[in-house]
Amino acid sequence: MRLNIGIIGCGYWGKNLIRNFIEAQNCWLSSVSDMDKKVLRYIKLRHPSLKIYAHYKDLIHSKDIDAVVIATPAREHYRMAREALLSGKDVLVEKPLATSVKDARDLVSIARKKNRILMVNHTFLFTGAVRKIKEIIRSGDLGRILYYDGVRINLGLFQKDVNVLWDLAPHDLSIMLFLLNKEPVQVSAIGVAHLKKGIENIAYMTLGFKGDLIAHFHFNWLAPAKVRLTLIGGSEKMIVYNDTEPSEKVKVYDRRVKIVHSPEGEYKPNYDYRIGDMWAPKVDLAEPLQYACEEFVNAVRKHRKPVSDGEFALRIVKILEAAKKSIKHNGKITKL
Repeated sequence: MRLNIGIIGCGYWGKNLIRNFIEAQNCWLSSVSDMDKKVLRYIKLRHPSLKIYAHYKDLIHSKDIDAVVIATPAREHYRMAREALLSGKDVLVEKPLATSVKDARDLVSIARKKNRILMVNHTFLFTGAVRKIKEIIRSGDLGRILYYDGVRINLGLFQKDVNVLWDLAPHDLSIMLFLLNKEPVQVSAIGVAHLKKGIENIAYMTLGFKGDLIAHFHFNWLAPAKVRLTLIGGSEKMIVYNDTEPSEKVKVYDRRVKIVHSPEGEYKPNYDYRIGDMWAPKVDLAEPLQYACEEFVNAVRKHRKPVSDGEFALRIVKILEAAKKSIKHNGKITKL
């Protein structure tokens, strides 16, 4: 069965989706829609075989479309995804799934009732680096995970409808949830809006888990350099994941610190440091969006749960909404 796909939103990221779905197997990109007539003219010149819809509703309700891909601003995700699901279409939507827990839950509920596939494009889950880190954690080489630190900063792009948390944090939260397979129980966040009131351009977020695992993130649209760095500390080894590195994106350090007790059992504050080797495993450097598109197509054709389904995306929206509440209360701890 060949899957007929339509894409809503042909901007910067939409163009990447168009290219990848054209190249993907077992599907046919037949239609696109965008509010900008100039964008549609450009797409028609580049891809004359595509059917062009000036209004997204016409694409959604087309009998020729089996699945809808939504690459619009976050504020439009809920409305468009809801209409597509109710019309019997399978849906792939860009992150975040919705801008509120209430709307995200509604989409998950509709997809379940309509027996449709709902997937959110958390693209970093399909990078070779993240999949390699998952493999290392599963092997037990890191030991017990102690902390998870993330930094994602750059100069722009400023969003008009969501703050820096809603824009950048879904990347790191999706990676963290995928790698650790653990649920945070509380969140604390602070942020500042330097340029536009109500739209924080810098934010710090801390997540607490059961036990002593802690996660901390730094997000910033107003940084002089682009940094995408993740540190994962284990009781036996540690990982540095630098997404801006051209090749050695993942480095594993054989380092740890342990308390040394005296032979008599008397506690003494002595620390045993182990500084071992560092190694950089080979990772797949293929475009992750290619794998994300293939995952959606295969999930629809086989009618199976995709890696980043609606339930997974809902967990991220819950954290973001709690963080937003915490920011409004000056970093007050918010239970999840």
